[in-house]
Amino acid sequence: MRIAVISDIHANLEALQAALRIISEHKADEIVCLGDTLGYGASPNECLDLVRSVSRHILLGNHDEAATDLSKSEYFNRYARAAAEWTYKQLTPENAEFIKGLPSSLEHAGLSFAHSSPFEPEEWHYVVSEDDARLNFPFFSSPICFIGHSHTPGVYCEDPAVAEVVPGKRYLINVGSIGQPRDNDPRLSFGIVDTEPLHYENIRAEYDVDTAAEKIIKAGLPRALAVRLYDGR
Repeated sequence: MRIAVISDIHANLEALQAALRIISEHKADEIVCLGDTLGYGASPNECLDLVRSVSRHILLGNHDEAATDLSKSEYFNRYARAAAEWTYKQLTPENAEFIKGLPSSLEHAGLSFAHSSPFEPEEWHYVVSEDDARLNFPFFSSPICFIGHSHTPGVYCEDPAVAEVVPGKRYLINVGSIGQPRDNDPRLSFGIVDTEPLHYENIRAEYDVDTAAEKIIKAGLPRALAVRLYDGR
């Protein structure tokens, strides 16, 4: 089975549409979304509607949660909080109810999926280093646990001597962000995994950043959210 794993779309419709075109070209059997479909960007309902139309497996992210419960945005920075407040007003009742029913983690096709981490997935911990990853391996039993949240793609093996995804080893894999990359590379990022034989590929691609940024500014969202799309940080 070939599974496309997407995460952190952040209401960036242009990036999502570009990613879905690539996923179609790769003939993925299904799509798993790791959450944070909402937040930051100017197309929350459009993105959520589109994700719902292509995926049966959608997780809750912290920005999704905040879009239906603003008390959850109290620890956000001012830009993220402003985006959560704007999204809260824009979200359709149907999409708000859908978000409230989403899980924060998933076991599917012999693999594990979480928005933030397999350890306490509802607490939104970050995995940004080998040490962070090492602490998480005891909290899943499958060969691979896919995560997002940090917006930075990376592959962490339980065996530190192994650098590539090969059968017989266990991995924590961050697929990166579709809509707001933060690794100094503005291209969208997601992953495709083949379950048999086991193979993983991180996909990076250009998209229409100008339109996504213009929509953010036109919506009255903080300009910084548009500028950062060009920088990938």
